[in-house]
Amino acid sequence: SLRGGKPGSRRGSILLTVLVVVLLLTLGIYQFAELMLVERQAAELAARETEARVFADSGVEYVSALLMQRAELREENLYHDPEVFGGVLMRDAAAARGRGRFSVVAAVETDATAQQIRFGLQDESGRLNLNAIASFDLEEEEEERNLLMQIPAMTHEVADSILDWLDEDTETREFGAESDYYQGLASPYAAKNGPLESLDELLLVRGVTRELLYGEDANRNGLLDPSENDGELLPPWDNADGLLDTGWSAFLTVHSRESNRQSNGAPRIWLNNSTLTELYDELLEQFDEDTARFIVAYRTSGPVDGDEGDGSGGGSGNGSGGGGRNGGGGGRNSGGGGTQGLERLAEGLARGLMGASGSVTRGGVNLAAGGRYNIDSIYDLVGRQVQTEVDGSQTILDSPWPNDPATLQQALPDLIDKLSPSQDPSIPGRINVNQARLEVLLGIPGMTEEAARSIVGAKMIGSGGEPLTDAIASRATTGWLVSDGLIDLETMRTLDKYLTTRGDVLRAQIVGHFDEGGPSVRLEAVFDASEPPVKLLMLRDLSHLGAGYQLQAAPGG
Repeated sequence: SLRGGKPGSRRGSILLTVLVVVLLLTLGIYQFAELMLVERQAAELAARETEARVFADSGVEYVSALLMQRAELREENLYHDPEVFGGVLMRDAAAARGRGRFSVVAAVETDATAQQIRFGLQDESGRLNLNAIASFDLEEEEEERNLLMQIPAMTHEVADSILDWLDEDTETREFGAESDYYQGLASPYAAKNGPLESLDELLLVRGVTRELLYGEDANRNGLLDPSENDGELLPPWDNADGLLDTGWSAFLTVHSRESNRQSNGAPRIWLNNSTLTELYDELLEQFDEDTARFIVAYRTSGPVDGDEGDGSGGGSGNGSGGGGRNGGGGGRNSGGGGTQGLERLAEGLARGLMGASGSVTRGGVNLAAGGRYNIDSIYDLVGRQVQTEVDGSQTILDSPWPNDPATLQQALPDLIDKLSPSQDPSIPGRINVNQARLEVLLGIPGMTEEAARSIVGAKMIGSGGEPLTDAIASRATTGWLVSDGLIDLETMRTLDKYLTTRGDVLRAQIVGHFDEGGPSVRLEAVFDASEPPVKLLMLRDLSHLGAGYQLQAAPGG
């Protein structure tokens, strides 16, 4: 009987052992399957991230190609055009999760709530170019300081320290700091006394901190996100005031400039050319005889409302031939050559052309006296009269462009495209009034607060996010400031050298994304289209800061 019980006992233990082994194998298989599933998901995620990066990289090339064709584009295609920049399809699929796109996105700079987005590029000319401050030729240090003083949290000490860091001399401004200060630090270094390569260099300047430079906008999207308005609940720490502190990076740049060429790539006609016969002939090629005659008569005789030889009334006297370093100024620079040398050359050419008759004429105007007056702004030519001798008789010539809104709207785009007071190939630093923030506009010499607030309040995007195409088209030139009554013509003549509506260095945030699910890749790029070919000045990956924008329902999706 004992022998009969042992086999049964052994058979039960074997069954138990088998069950345990089966259970362990099942658990192992389950864990293996789960691991493989995780690995598969990770591989799929990595593949999707790679695809999203390819989409974003394609967006960089897409923007570069568009800028190469910029002369053929409507300006609104660059500022806000959801059809061109929103949800550009890169990979189609039946399921939303499989469709991949890129979008070029920006916050609306003039939206005080920091909630509205647009699909387009950011013009660097909407910011104050620190490297271009010297090109404004401001006579007083206080005027240069005032360019910066409207920026939130800016102080006299920091403003002067920034200017000392940029200027070429080693003299300390009233509130500034030069190398002697920096050499006294625990880790000493010298002031740069030259242009900045990037805004991050400002962190070396006395008084500039990362908080001042980048504010509360932790993910660099220009929008007020929940974590940026919750006090100390979540980083970044903020004051929960319902407003986004963008930091100085939203107001400053080191890149802005605009091309001084015509849309067809040819050089613009230099209005302050010392050789008036050459100027007349160039004008006659692109305009009619009345236009060419009026402009050379202005150069020889000045406007009727200007004082003799002092450059008042909008033009500069003494015929320096200057193509100043900015697009508005012709009176203080020669555009690359010595003033006296240009005058002597022009006089010598004139004498050679005059021969025994003692005069040389174009359009009936005697050009022998040379260009005694400069044209500092296109607006010097608008609504003016010139008294001069035409075919031997004293004649008053009316400007081909009277000061009325219809004329400004129709004629200025062509004038600004073809004519320039400067002969430099590009113009740095002018402020794009269509994209500048209020604080940048308020720093411009001669800009009133009323005008600045009116400019910022002029919307180009509707409440539903749609582009207001008529408004955008009407603001293709700074003439809209005059035609809309925001700035009078006389003031515009002095402000013109600071203002533009089109820069050629543009910033883009490009997001590669899917219609459903993640991940996304966000790149920031800066393009210089001021001369061909388009150059990529900067490219950085912002993906570690998050998607930045909710784009799964972007236009095109």
